[in-house]
Amino acid sequence: MALETRRLDKFLAEHLQLNRREVRILLARRAVAVDDKPVVDRDVLVNRFSKITLDGNVLQANEPRYFMLHKPIGVVSATTDKQHKTVLDLLPVTDKPGLHITGRLDLNTSGLLLITDDSRWSEALSHPDNKVTKHYRVTLQNPIDESYIEAFANGMYFPFEDIVTQPARLKIVSDYEADVWLTEGKYHQIKRMFGRFRNPVIALHRISIGAITLDKNLEPGQSRPLNKQEIASAVPK
Repeated sequence: MALETRRLDKFLAEHLQLNRREVRILLARRAVAVDDKPVVDRDVLVNRFSKITLDGNVLQANEPRYFMLHKPIGVVSATTDKQHKTVLDLLPVTDKPGLHITGRLDLNTSGLLLITDDSRWSEALSHPDNKVTKHYRVTLQNPIDESYIEAFANGMYFPFEDIVTQPARLKIVSDYEADVWLTEGKYHQIKRMFGRFRNPVIALHRISIGAITLDKNLEPGQSRPLNKQEIASAVPK
């Protein structure tokens, strides 16, 4: 979801109910500033998060919002759904337009979900080149052994898409549990990788995305805003 932009002169004309000549006069006398810098060029592009002032008076100063949510099982990672409750339904904010999900989880998967209205931030988290690591706790129907570790590290070939998965790290937690770290998110990837061993996944829970770890104080369905450190450290530099 790209961050929508528009020309500064159009913003001023609509926001202040001015004609084009009146807008040009404002710009010519350096009365308008964008992100605290005076602007005379009417073609400058602004977005919903640009700080725009006129003679020092704020016309727009929206701040992007970032939340972590402990997604419960049975809730859809979508903004709207006719059959199920969505994660946005759980978010205790009234102004929801523009909010979207970063790193969706399946209906029966629980754990960390990130929600924001900053599309540049969410795109950076999702871009394959950034190789943002996602950490999952997996509960399995059958016991696991050391052979799983090497198979995940080597990657697996899926003939339907004709792809090989990126190397993944697996750590055995108990006979029936494992932690898995991925840098990609193919369709049902974890379930399909364990499917190679004919070992069904009973439960799947996401613990972290990049440097952001699910707050242990959040019960399923609860959320909180991200702090500045979490926002800044989410995407590797």
